Amino acid sequence: MAQIKFYTKPGCMTSEKQINLLRQSGHEVEVCDLLARSWAPEELTGFFGTMPVNLWFNPNSPRVKSGEIEPSAYDSVSALNLMLEDHLLIRRPLMEADDQRMCGFDPVKVHAWVGLVSPEAAITPCAMGN
Repeated sequence: MAQIKFYTKPGCMTSEKQINLLRQSGHEVEVCDLLARSWAPEELTGFFGTMPVNLWFNPNSPRVKSGEIEPSAYDSVSALNLMLEDHLLIRRPLMEADDQRMCGFDPVKVHAWVGLVSPEAAITPCAMGN
């Protein structure tokens, strides 16, 4: 089983469900505060892989939900600059295991990556403000 670093916003109920699912699947999960971490641009982009830039953004961020920020309007450099200033804009969770990184919790992708006891588990995103 994998040892997973799981970066999230403390108190997010959806993240708690995701962490529990990973632990039930036999993984060791180290929960880290995504908001308190000082991110380097190259470190953060390592979690996004080939995802389109607009998917790097947390759709539940208050600034995205209010329309203040339109994710599709940003290139990778400007998106990173925003995210380094406001960590709530970063799609979460960010996960790292065995020198591989992943952004977001798609149960099918996570199952293919590290294995889950219930990959079809329906896990909804955190509500605004969580």
